[in-house]
Amino acid sequence: MSTVAVIDYGMGNLHSIAKALQKVAINTEIIITKDAREILAADRVVFPGVGAIGNCMTVLIESGLAEVIKEVANNKPLLGICLGMQALLSASEESQGVECLAIFSGQVIHFPKNVIDAKGAVLKIPHMGWNQVKQQPHPLWKNIPDNSRFYFVHSYYVQANNNKDIAATTDYPEAFTCALAKENIFSVQFHPEKSQTVGLQLLKNFLAWNGSNIQKSGKKAT
Repeated sequence: MSTVAVIDYGMGNLHSIAKALQKVAINTEIIITKDAREILAADRVVFPGVGAIGNCMTVLIESGLAEVIKEVANNKPLLGICLGMQALLSASEESQGVECLAIFSGQVIHFPKNVIDAKGAVLKIPHMGWNQVKQQPHPLWKNIPDNSRFYFVHSYYVQANNNKDIAATTDYPEAFTCALAKENIFSVQFHPEKSQTVGLQLLKNFLAWNGSNIQKSGKKAT
């Protein structure tokens, strides 16, 4: 039986994502843990989260989980969700500026204020609710139609430095990056556990994914 570790660092509804994973799991044990040994021993790891990036990074560094996540990023399938995705970037302008894990090159920035949509209405911040996701080819989109709608809740968004890392975009009103991928890492801004059928399919795909192009030679995350 394989195992999936959902990282518990005190931020986010972990039971919601664990329950969604359990719903699609076959011969897979889902554990919620903050124990480094359990995380590193798992076959796959999920890094979820909601809240402020400043608090997130403080907890990750003080607990030692920041280094654990970097090690996971080197050698096994890793799924970042919402704040977990943002923490994988180089830095965020939230919390007066915070250095993040730098597993992906790029920044996390706030949506601009007073932006008008095509109908002349001011877009609300945070970006909350269902929105279409425009895919780039990746195994985790298997059996998910392009432009499917996923559920979002966020005021900050990812601005990737490398276009090759972008796995999907969403318009609000301009296109922003809502999924990143490289090697054995996949991360999403939306909440698959709140996204009904397509969200469950993405989690099912993750449980079946072996992490294409995983490097076993100890390559460091960049």
